[in-house]
Amino acid sequence: MKTVSEVIVDTLVKAGAQRCYGIVGDTINHFTSAVRTSDLEWIHVRHEEVGAFAAGGESYLSGELSVCAGTAGPGSLHFINGIFESHRNGAPVLLIASCIDRAEQGLGYPQDVDQRKLYEQCSVFCEVLADPHQARRIVSQAAQAALNHHGVAVVVVSGDMFKTKVKDSLPWSVHRPKWLTRPADQELDALADKINQAKNITIYGGIGCRKAHDAVVKLGQHLAAPIVHTTKSKEFLEYDNPCNVGMNGILGNPAGYRAIQTCDLLLCLGNDFAYTQFYPEKATIIQVDIEPSHLGRRTPIDMGLVGDVSTTIEALLPKLKACTDKKFLDDLRVRYQKDVEQMEERGHEPDPKLIHPQFVAQTLDKLADEDTAFTADGGSPMVWLLRQLRANGKRSFLTSLSHGTMANAYPQGLGMAKANPGRQVIAMCGDGGMTMLMGDLLTLVQEKIPLKLLVFNNHSLGFVEMEQRIEGILDSFTGLKNPDFGRMAEVIGIAGEKVEEAGELEGAMKRWLATEGPALLDVTVNRLELVMPPEVTAQQVSSTALFGLKAILNGRADEVVDLLKDNFLK
Repeated sequence: MKTVSEVIVDTLVKAGAQRCYGIVGDTINHFTSAVRTSDLEWIHVRHEEVGAFAAGGESYLSGELSVCAGTAGPGSLHFINGIFESHRNGAPVLLIASCIDRAEQGLGYPQDVDQRKLYEQCSVFCEVLADPHQARRIVSQAAQAALNHHGVAVVVVSGDMFKTKVKDSLPWSVHRPKWLTRPADQELDALADKINQAKNITIYGGIGCRKAHDAVVKLGQHLAAPIVHTTKSKEFLEYDNPCNVGMNGILGNPAGYRAIQTCDLLLCLGNDFAYTQFYPEKATIIQVDIEPSHLGRRTPIDMGLVGDVSTTIEALLPKLKACTDKKFLDDLRVRYQKDVEQMEERGHEPDPKLIHPQFVAQTLDKLADEDTAFTADGGSPMVWLLRQLRANGKRSFLTSLSHGTMANAYPQGLGMAKANPGRQVIAMCGDGGMTMLMGDLLTLVQEKIPLKLLVFNNHSLGFVEMEQRIEGILDSFTGLKNPDFGRMAEVIGIAGEKVEEAGELEGAMKRWLATEGPALLDVTVNRLELVMPPEVTAQQVSSTALFGLKAILNGRADEVVDLLKDNFLK
């Protein structure tokens, strides 16, 4: 006879899980006791939210299952933001959410929380273990759902059930089938007809192109079509791509934006880009996605097909005419090269006392390993990752794009570095994100995780400050009084250093990257840096001018001067 705890742990290990992140206590003590004698490694975090981020970072990178476990009430509640993030970025994470003993449920007992109601909105599987004999069956189904549907699975277990003994006689297990999906032949014929009749075609690739780089590039070359990638698919489509013209959206570049807006036919492949205003108004739009519910939910489309990207392209290509007129592609490639040059120029530092964040990111791009895994906090660090770091087919990038949370970078990096001890992992942290979840810097020390943390220290919630100014209002409540993060890291037991002048950056960054254990580099960057969109609208100009007028009238004329000097008069 085994305990339910032992059955659950054995099932998780057989499903491929190697690590479980959480904080021990009360309702999961029997579970963690079973972990202690198993091949599942327990990672003791200081805050459960960090545990969920870390598990998600590990699973996003590997595609394999990772686990979190929480105590009743607040313990399991603390995971929820990290679980939302992990679910929305497609990471196969399994959460064991515990609750109070069955005899006390429904009676207003302390720490009684209905975990199922909370987590069913951010999971592909969420079930209560209703009977001890269901343990292997339910956990197998949960792991199978997380791995095959690419999302979070949650199993809710009462504290008293963990120590119950069961026969565990049936060999329930996890299955991971592989399948190929493409549109029906008549749909492919109709798609080919539309493509063959179009003149200027743009391919817009999303996260569904994750394993389809070669197929997408081959299609782009055959059609002489510029390839635009979403923020999520930068890692998978940017490199070794003679049709690449960059990104669309507010964080994109002019060539990517124009390729979308001026095409006759937009072919969206595995693309669920959420912002309707960045799709073309007049072009024919065709969408191919493995998930039928994604078709036509972001913009009206003329044709929607279900299929994985590689298999669909393989079946489609023989039906397509090769395009010999490359003017549309060539013109946009010229514009893209200009965009790249302009982004590089933004990093030049004529003033040694002023460090632009682009310069920091460009220096990092130059010095980081060719196979580094990068994470970035939501806000401006995410922008510099997407705009300044090169994808090369070996590097990995993870940012909070669908959930849009703060404080994700180093917690996700924690899990990525723990699971990949021989690989360089770098977290690009905002000072706001860093100070939100600083407690788990201690986990880096305790678990000996060699994560490298780069803090973009502008003493503000910089992205929010920019949003307010573009709206034409005075920025309010965005300032941050920060410590010297380098010295703080040293006190904790992490190698730390602070940089305040551009000339000091490269040497400091080399020392930081060469450190064997965890290390933190605190860089003071320009607070008044603007994130310029690919096309500046008249409304944005007038709103920013309105901010300038209000700032002058409120005695903040020096900020207007600095804003102009640091962004437009360099």
